[in-house]
Amino acid sequence: MVKLQDDNGYIQISNDVFTALTGEAATSCFGVKGMVVRSVTDGLVHLLKREAMGKGVKIVYHPDGEVTIQLHIAVDKNVNIPVVCNSIIEEVRYKIEGATGIKVRTVDVFVESIIS
Repeated sequence: MVKLQDDNGYIQISNDVFTALTGEAATSCFGVKGMVVRSVTDGLVHLLKREAMGKGVKIVYHPDGEVTIQLHIAVDKNVNIPVVCNSIIEEVRYKIEGATGIKVRTVDVFVESIIS
């Protein structure tokens, strides 16, 4: 959770806000099939439903007020993975900084699966 202070008081932004914005921004990019999570029990990658996208996102808060975002995704077959990842990075950074005013230090994209 991020806590901001201004002249009028405090604003708290929960982790759910960051994960929802991040999941929406990432899955709206061309070539992204969805957010994924790797199962602890069997090690397999599972595609997440829309309401559980937050499980594929990890937010790291830094003392200076910035955040680092880690995404785990599945992409379409036959897409240029570096181009898709750069698109995701730019879109996530734009959406998070625009909606919350919090600076995004880095966006790390982990491509866990390719789905045809």
